[in-house]
Amino acid sequence: MIPAGNSKENIDRFLGYQNEYDRYRPEAPPMVTSLLSNYLGGRPSVVADIGCGTGLSTFLWKNAADSVIGIEPNPDMLGKAVEKLNLEDEAQSLSFIQGYSNQLPLDSGSVDIITCSQSFHWMEPLSTLQEIARCLRPGGVFAAYDCDWPLVLQADIEARYNLLITAADNLLAELQPESQRAHKWDKEGHLARIQASGHFSFAREVVFHNTETCDAERYVGLMLSQGGIQTVLKTGSIALDVDISEFTAAVEAYFDGRTLPVLISYRMRIGIK
Repeated sequence: MIPAGNSKENIDRFLGYQNEYDRYRPEAPPMVTSLLSNYLGGRPSVVADIGCGTGLSTFLWKNAADSVIGIEPNPDMLGKAVEKLNLEDEAQSLSFIQGYSNQLPLDSGSVDIITCSQSFHWMEPLSTLQEIARCLRPGGVFAAYDCDWPLVLQADIEARYNLLITAADNLLAELQPESQRAHKWDKEGHLARIQASGHFSFAREVVFHNTETCDAERYVGLMLSQGGIQTVLKTGSIALDVDISEFTAAVEAYFDGRTLPVLISYRMRIGIK
């Protein structure tokens, strides 16, 4: 039973795509642990990563906190995180559990840091922030952070990427009734919602960058991993096929068989209880 305030369409958005998502999406940058631990004032005892997906933002904490809990409602994404955990020899501090952002399986005042990586925009913000505040100890830190899409590369390719995302959203407006569409809250409003919630004594935005290596396959995979593109492909529509093929050709021509460092820009919105 999905708790009130949660969207089944949002939860189901990446069903069946967990392996590709995990392969192509960026891992959370190491800077996250030092930045948030500094705001906390020391090493955290308990970190909860909600909307953790396949654990790309959870495993980061395995040596930076005493206990780390990844919480994810989507069974496929959660299953991939558990599969990865079972392969780890040195991750005794980590655990994964199914749960929802506004009904967390955590005791009140028990958590030092709560994070949402690439996920807060899929959560109903009022009830989620209230639940996060319940679980955080006084002085605890909440951070919602996201990378900018597309990753920094080249103007023509980035423009093609953006056009594909817009085309996918327009197609879904035609293919799906509104009741069946996923809904996301704009990321630009995260900080204002944290401030307006009344649950935090301090809030701010932090901007930083990370670099990861990327080849043509990964860059195309990142585009295909976007939820709107995935949803269109799941409908069986071929309306984007030509544009995807042209995008792929442009990316392959740019990389020309090379693996290159690619800049990833992040925006983090922080609230301290």
